[in-house]
Amino acid sequence: MIANVVSDSSLTEPSCLCWKRELSAIHEDLFVYFVAVAFLHVAIKISRNTLTDELLDVLSTICLQYNPVRHCSIARHSTVFSVLSLSQAAKLMKVRANNSRTTVQLIEIELSKAYLHKALKCKDSDSDFIYCLANVYLAVLYHTTGQYQTAIDHCTPVMRSQDHSQCSSHVVQGELLPKIDEDIDTVLGLAVFYQYVLSAALNQRQTQYVSVFSTELFAYYSSIKLQSATKHPLVTETSL
Repeated sequence: MIANVVSDSSLTEPSCLCWKRELSAIHEDLFVYFVAVAFLHVAIKISRNTLTDELLDVLSTICLQYNPVRHCSIARHSTVFSVLSLSQAAKLMKVRANNSRTTVQLIEIELSKAYLHKALKCKDSDSDFIYCLANVYLAVLYHTTGQYQTAIDHCTPVMRSQDHSQCSSHVVQGELLPKIDEDIDTVLGLAVFYQYVLSAALNQRQTQYVSVFSTELFAYYSSIKLQSATKHPLVTETSL
């Protein structure tokens, strides 16, 4: 019945949430079966046409299994919409960073890339920080999948940007990053420890992330690391 209903009707974000709520109430295995059918359903639609925004939202809803971001009644290429796309990508990256390598994780990586590319479509002057963050996170994801040159290509525009004034208050969030570099993990670990000391020992509340990696600094570091991996693949460690 699940397969027949899904194949006869197009899935949407609300319908996916309804399926999860109703099937999980009966038995969790039924929702797992629905997820499998839904993936196949979307795969067939993509093979016949292309990956639309609606199908992208359906896939992210299935993967995240939570109430997705509701799109406001705004122009689809406005700054607010690009922020929503960036936020959706961040949520997928956070889930992906905490999971082991699975088929679903690979799907989450590609969905994150798709949302970040959507965010990059915004060209207005108020989206410099979105432009830099999206490129940096794309570099991380392409690094994860071994596409080093593509990752470098996304670092380059951030390094060439002349204005990072709007990026100063937006830092690369360590909790979203997969394990790609021991040096980065060490620095981010020290930042977490520093925040703990401020909150626990000095009784200071921290409501913002410690500015460890600005988008510009992270892009420079990643570019050097990636170029050394591309030119010298046998080198396992690079002292920067």
